[in-house]
Order: sequence, then C-alpha cells, then structure tokens
Amino acid sequence: MELKQYLNPLRKWWWLLLAATLVSTLSSFLATRLQDPIYRASTTLMIGQAIDDPNPTGADFYLGQQLAQTYADIAKRQPVRQATMDALGITWLPEYNVTVQNNNQLLEIAVLDTNPERAQVVANTLAEQLVQQSPTSSQREDQQRLAFINNQLDSLETNITETEQALNDLQAEMASMISARQIADAETQVAALQTKLTTLQTNYANLVANTQQGAINSLSIIEPALLPTTTVGPDNYMTILLGAAIGFTLAAGAAYLMEYLDDTLKSPEEIGQAADLPIIGFIADTANEDEEGTVVTNQPRSPVAEAFRGLRTNLEFAGVDKPLHTILVTSPGPADGKSTVAANLAIIMAQGGKRVVLLDADLRRPRVHHFLNLPNRFGLSDVFREQLSLDAALQPWGEVSNLQVITSGSLPPNPAELLNSARMDQILADLQGLADVVIIDSPPVMVTDPSVLSARVDGVLVVIQPGRVNAASIKAMLEQFRRADARLLGIVLNRIPRQRSYYGGYRYYYAPYYYASHYYMDGEKRNGSRGSRGSRPGGRGGLFGRLRPRPTPQPTPDEP
Repeated sequence: MELKQYLNPLRKWWWLLLAATLVSTLSSFLATRLQDPIYRASTTLMIGQAIDDPNPTGADFYLGQQLAQTYADIAKRQPVRQATMDALGITWLPEYNVTVQNNNQLLEIAVLDTNPERAQVVANTLAEQLVQQSPTSSQREDQQRLAFINNQLDSLETNITETEQALNDLQAEMASMISARQIADAETQVAALQTKLTTLQTNYANLVANTQQGAINSLSIIEPALLPTTTVGPDNYMTILLGAAIGFTLAAGAAYLMEYLDDTLKSPEEIGQAADLPIIGFIADTANEDEEGTVVTNQPRSPVAEAFRGLRTNLEFAGVDKPLHTILVTSPGPADGKSTVAANLAIIMAQGGKRVVLLDADLRRPRVHHFLNLPNRFGLSDVFREQLSLDAALQPWGEVSNLQVITSGSLPPNPAELLNSARMDQILADLQGLADVVIIDSPPVMVTDPSVLSARVDGVLVVIQPGRVNAASIKAMLEQFRRADARLLGIVLNRIPRQRSYYGGYRYYYAPYYYASHYYMDGEKRNGSRGSRGSRPGGRGGLFGRLRPRPTPQPTPDEP
C-alpha cells in the first residue's frame, strides 16, 4: 500500500479535521481565558549541620540525604497539614510539593496558589510545622536540662582554654631550662596537662552531641519563602496547542475509523480485483440531471466526451473476435448512472458513423426519455402489447441523424415476464436488422431483469460508481450473470469525483489540448448560448464551467 493511500482518509475528511481542530483550539483558548494565574512560593530547609562542620564525613552526608527523603514524606502527611491549617486558621491547603534537591541535604517546599500572599504564608508555615516535628523543636527538649548542659559547655570551654594556655606557657619555659631535673618535672606536668585537655575535649564533644549543635537529625530554615511576583501558569500557549493537537488527533482517528467501517470500493484497483473484470471506461462526475444524457453533444470537447470516445474504442476492440450488435448496460445498484452511460454511448457510437438504436428496457424506473427530451407516451411496453409496431416505436433523435430511440412507454406490472418472453427475442432480432448496434438500458442487478436480458445480448457492460458498491454486491451480480452464461465486456467507472487521483491524471493528459486553442472560461458554451445550471462554474454538471468559443472554425462533433 502506498503512502498516499494512507493519507486518502485525511484528504477526504479534511473538513472534519479542520472543524475539529478549530473547535478544540477555540475551546482551549476560552478555557485559558477563564483560568486564574498561578503563583509559586518556595521555602528551603537543611537537614543537619554537616555543612558547618570543618571535617564532615561521608556518613554524615549520606545520613542527611536519607533523612531528607523521610522528611519530604512527613511533610505531605496529615499531621503536618493539619497543624499548618490550624496555625493559619483555614480549612484547606493549596497544592504544594516537597522535594529533595539533587539528592543532597536540602529540602524544598513549593506552594502553588492563585493568591501570591497565601502561597508565601503557607510555604513558610509548612516549613515551621515540619521543623516542629523534628528533634530540633524546642517544645520537645527539657529546658532545665538544656540550661545545665549549656552551663557545663561554657565551663568546659573555659577550662579547655586555660589548660591550653598553661600547656603553651610550660612548653615555652622548657626551652630555657638547663637542669635535667627541671626538664623531667616539666615533661611530667606537660603530660598531665595534655591528659587533662584530652579529657576536657572529650567531655565537651559528648555534651555537644546531646544538644542541637552539630546534630545530624535536625532541621533549619535557610531560605524562607518570598512574595512571588511572576506567574508560573497556566501555560496558555501550550494548552491551546495541546487542545488543537487533541482535536486533530480525534478527528483523524474518526476519519480512519469511518473509512475502516466503510466497506465500499473506491479505487479502480479494488473494483477490478473484486470483479475480476477489466475497467474500460473512466467517466467523470457530471451529476446534472438535465445534461447527463447529452454531455457528448453539449460539450463535445470536454474530457467527459473524450472519455466516452475512449469507451467506444475499447468496445470496438472487445468486439474484434465476436461483433457486438447488442450491448446491455446495467449496474449493481440504483443511481450509478447507467442510463447516462447508455445514452452517451449510443450518441457517441452514432457520431462514429454507425446506425444505433437506444432501447430503454428499464420498465421500472426509465430515464432515457428524460435525458434525451423525448415523449414517453408510447414505447417498448406498447410493442409488447402489440398496440404499437416496432417501426412506429422508433423515435429519431434530432441532433444525431443515425440514432433512434425506443423509450420504455407506460410501466407494466410484470416487467421481468415481458423481458423473458419470446416477444423480446423477436424485438431484439428485428432491431439488429435495423441497426448496427443496439444499446439496451436495463434496471440495476438488484432485480431479475438484467439477468434475463444478459442471456439475449452479445455483451454486458457494468456501470459502477466508486464508493457506492462493496465486494459482496459485485460478487452477487457476477454470480447472476454467470448463471445466465452472459458475456461480460468490462466495467465503466462512472461519476468519478474529479479530486480522485486516478481520474486527475487521466483528465489532465488531454484536457489542455482540447481547451487551449478553442475554449476559455467566460460563462458561455461553445455555441454561444448561455450554459445551463449543469455548466455553471463549480456546478456539478460542467466540467470546467461555462465555455465560449474563440473565433475559430467549428469542428465536427466527433473530431478527436
């Protein structure tokens, strides 16, 4: 499968993609306009005092990191939340997050709120309440014991200072001593002072470990929250872009889903593979009921007319081994344009010099007389009832001298029985004696009439409109024709949308040649009269809008 086949659903449903994207973008824009700006206030805390220690160990930092993770979890728990709400006198807290900064001993509490003052106050209060939950909280310490320890620390600091001073003085005196006895006594005193100093330092360290000084499991606020002045959200541009992307994605998914659920055949490859028949004609969408049947005469140089000339040529090649005197035109379902194809094919064959009879055998919903502007008071049904001779039923079509038409006449109650009668065989035999080719327009295959007629003609031409038929209906149609031992000539793709890629290449191959020198767009047809509604610019009937000839010689209708 080629890439363009994957993109075809998006091209087909481009309006849905555009509408969904615009709606989602507009909705996102309106939603962002209604949102209040968001402010962010943050407080930073430190775990322990290792940063103040001139000789910290790796264990101190590792333990601090583990404690930071624990405190980050505690800060999100209900005791801290409730204590913060009680302290502020509120019943709810704005959104906040607690994170450990880069796996170190720093803990950040960030609060997001639409009110910047409230964000600042909540961030600082959360930090204070978290400190209250740690061993550094003064509420958890024995004040008398703490005072005693502090007094002891002060006394030890004084003794350590005095001992160090005495030790330094003694060591200075030893430098001037000469007597061995004095030196020995001084060394004994130095050893005693060093022992005393070591004991004092050890006691001091033990007391410090029982206080906040140098404690690892402690919290301190190093950066309180400031009043935020800039917003951090919402990101309006990203929200709008995300909304547009979501709308486009949902619409694209819907387009692919609808294409998946649609089992109709749209491309020539799909139709040809399902039918196992050659495609011998590509007819563009004219779709104007007033001009569908006569497009080859109203616009003889149009690509649609050229497509019918190509169909005529292909049928001539198909009849090389076995001449085609009678051709049945039918379709799998209604509204595929079989009557249009039958009428134009009859006209184009008559323009090629053959004597042609167009027989409207659709006794259920006839359309040929409407396309060719012929009366339908009498016709084929009257020939069956022998109220009208075959010669009298033939109506010449004025624009092409060697084309005669037999309309359907009044609609009978039993069309299938009439078409399957010996009288129908005689009518066909008589018509072959009057014309070179008999084109028969029949009902769709959904009724039994085409199956009955297919056994009486030299070939069957199947008209299919892409996108209106599925593989099952094609196989059912072919099975009916095989039971009737019908000769299938091929498939004509009719009413092809001009934006289809496989038609576009075929159209532009010859369109510039036919239009460059004889036609230009100015609102009139080749014969100088105003175009009908089918040939208006952008209308469904006109191929390139209404055309007016330049002052050049008038070509023959069948000029290639």
